Amino acid sequence: MFYLKDVKYKNILDIQELKIEDNKVTSIIGESGSGKTTLLRLLNKLISCDSGYISYKGKNIENIDSIALRRKVTMLPQESPIFKGTIRDNLLIGLKFTDKPLFDDSHLYSILSFINLKKNLDDLSDNLSGGEKQRLALGRILLLDPDVFLLDEPSSALDEETEKFIIENLVKYTKENNKTLIMITHSKKIALSYSDRIIDLSKGSMDNREAKNE
Repeated sequence: MFYLKDVKYKNILDIQELKIEDNKVTSIIGESGSGKTTLLRLLNKLISCDSGYISYKGKNIENIDSIALRRKVTMLPQESPIFKGTIRDNLLIGLKFTDKPLFDDSHLYSILSFINLKKNLDDLSDNLSGGEKQRLALGRILLLDPDVFLLDEPSSALDEETEKFIIENLVKYTKENNKTLIMITHSKKIALSYSDRIIDLSKGSMDNREAKNE
């Protein structure tokens, strides 16, 4: 799916070669400042590498329209914006910028169940906690139904029990719907338990290995 060759970005990343397979769960781990978020931003074309080559499904990412790419490869930042209004408004706002139809309330409630957010659609987003806002932002990109999810610490604000629930749901959804999940996680336990592959970044260098049976 993604192929990176001789990719350099400032003094942050220096990747000689990296392949990220489709329909897999890939975790990115590493110390603070090692380039984890930078790698996701490169895959989403929010930034461009200084040198080297990145392809998506065999096509140079620089030759793919940025908006078209982001509809297929959707990124959830660690601090994703939550907008004024209701939970319903926040879930649907992303769809309003696409050609996809809006979902009815029954489907929206199924998303709330998926992200373990026990709220009413008419509740105001201002009243949500940090962890609830993080889950709401996740629900919003689930509705966009991209091929690839790029998630930057999707469970960083969650307690351990909720984190386990959310990650297990995400992994199950990825497998059952032939999606690709690439996530940064602060938890090596999460990476080892749920990933097909682990990319371990250390000061911009990389260790890319199978995650199972370690």
